[in-house]
Amino acid sequence: MSNNKRLICLAMGPLLFALCILLLPSSVFETVAARAAVGTVAWMAFWWVTGPVDYAVTAFLPIALNAVVQMTDMSSVIANYASETILLLLGASILTVSWEETGLDRRIAAKFLGLVGGSFRKQLVFWMLLSAALSSILPNAVVCATVTPIAVSMLKFVGEGDIANSKMGSKLLLYIAYGAGVGGMATPLGGAMNLVTVDYIQQLTGTEYMYVDWVVRFLPLTALVLAITTVFMLWGVKNEASLGGTKEFFAQEYAKLPKMKREEAVCLVLFGIATALAFTRQLYAAYLPGLKPAYVFIIAGILTFLVTRHEDNSRLMLWKSVEGKIVWELIYIFAGGLAAGTLINGSGAAAAIGTAVSHMGLTGGLMTIFVIITLTLLMSDITSNTATAAVAMPIVISIVTGIGENPIPYIYAASVGVNLSYMLPTSIRAIPVGYGLQPRYMLKEGWKISIAIIVLLSLACWALMTYWPAFSMA
Repeated sequence: MSNNKRLICLAMGPLLFALCILLLPSSVFETVAARAAVGTVAWMAFWWVTGPVDYAVTAFLPIALNAVVQMTDMSSVIANYASETILLLLGASILTVSWEETGLDRRIAAKFLGLVGGSFRKQLVFWMLLSAALSSILPNAVVCATVTPIAVSMLKFVGEGDIANSKMGSKLLLYIAYGAGVGGMATPLGGAMNLVTVDYIQQLTGTEYMYVDWVVRFLPLTALVLAITTVFMLWGVKNEASLGGTKEFFAQEYAKLPKMKREEAVCLVLFGIATALAFTRQLYAAYLPGLKPAYVFIIAGILTFLVTRHEDNSRLMLWKSVEGKIVWELIYIFAGGLAAGTLINGSGAAAAIGTAVSHMGLTGGLMTIFVIITLTLLMSDITSNTATAAVAMPIVISIVTGIGENPIPYIYAASVGVNLSYMLPTSIRAIPVGYGLQPRYMLKEGWKISIAIIVLLSLACWALMTYWPAFSMA
């Protein structure tokens, strides 16, 4: 980027912020705080896409701007930079540094390449479906944080580790994140946003909601989203596109690796235990309520500093060397996205948007579904999925009951938008950006798939509501 272009991009950020404060209608956003929160998101999105400063620097804007124009309580903003998810990402980053120190990353990479082969199309499908499948029963942040570094190790093994300059690497990591979002929609266990929705349904009906009912009703929608995502993922990827070898070739490369050392085995076991405990949280939560996935990964990360090398008993991990390899940018980008969402919700901007929608004169049917999916999908792009569910669901219920319609199918439609978001490096989409994916590439891919999802899922939800009576039942 030339210096003049960089200066223009730098100036555009605060200009967008000021324009939002001055020009957004006060009839909708009644307070300066609400308009400033929208301006903060606009500023962050512009700088993330154009990149005049490091992405992590942009992630601290919520703190700086909230100090100048108080939009919400500062402690709630700062808390995002040390949230449980941030600790999860930190612990996972420390564990992956231990892979590099022992050579475990090369062993894992060769193993996965030997299983799937070098066909890039097959690799894309494998990693996206793996991410989607795991996210159907686990929090998508946990899935994305554990699957992404494994894929990065594989990409480094074949010479595609410079994600920012690798088209194949960028696409693979992006669709791992997209897959985690899609899978999260499939069951109530896919994330806290779905549990929030289930709670509203139970309040509305006064009866317990069975999780299997969710799975049945969302099965056709999940299949459709997976199909749409797969089409966009494979579009333009040539059949001959390859990561550089066949299954047999990578199996031979794996066989050439030296025997696994003690320290390598220990780091593999630590990662395996942390992942297993994160994935089976429901089995021990009653006995160890404080041992959440974030703390499991931090404990595992701490334990890597106790590992010694077999040859000379020297320490494997030293903080001075480790801190330079931790993906700090990933952690701060994720935190910045959470903080921006806190500003949107805490300032009243989200509620103002919901109120404006309630005054649009919606009468039910396809157009109402279209508006609901559009609103929730865009909101989940600028704030967390859970926060979107908490804000949007009561608004949807009040709008639909106010026009005398059954709110249940509209709640299901809203859940589509709550779970899916594609364009900005917020929530789990910060994870591939932290590993080098360019936010402008995410926006370029994301806006197209967002339009397709909004249109096709609106039609699908309307068809299910019209022709499938069970879709309108809790």
